[in-house]
Amino acid sequence: MSGDAWISETTPYLAPREQGKPDAWTEEAGRRGRRGGQTLLQVGEVSAPAPVRAALNLGADGQAVLRSRLILLDGHPVEIARSYYPVTVARGTRLADPRKIPGGAVSLLHDLGFSSGVVLEDVSAGLADPEEREHLALPEGSAVLRLLRTTATAEGVPFEASWMTMPADRHLTYRLGK
Repeated sequence: MSGDAWISETTPYLAPREQGKPDAWTEEAGRRGRRGGQTLLQVGEVSAPAPVRAALNLGADGQAVLRSRLILLDGHPVEIARSYYPVTVARGTRLADPRKIPGGAVSLLHDLGFSSGVVLEDVSAGLADPEEREHLALPEGSAVLRLLRTTATAEGVPFEASWMTMPADRHLTYRLGK
């Protein structure tokens, strides 16, 4: 994706998928004649980083269920997506299972009674840390964009914080709505 403008709509990533449909990323890439995919890097209960603890109102213990994925375009890494869920939402569900979720996490969350009503996206930039450089195949000193998307119910109860890390040399435009 380097050097290419990529305009993406956030809405499909927040809506449950129809049964049998591919995940939103695979579908979006396919519409552009590309091949989208992902590799599961880590799933389990973790101590969430401070911005995620704050976003999810986790308190001092900061425990969350993490689903970390490497997002691929035509077989090449383009993003690290780390989705965090309060343990009260995810423990004992497929969110805590280290396998692909049929229909994706958004569909499962919907089935569990969690639908997006409020979405906040916070973008920052910085130097890639060693793990980000390794997964994204970046040289030392590379800059990355980090987008923290917090999804809450219509009542404002946060149930997912997704921290996405992308190389900064890409042009990304996110469009809300259609």
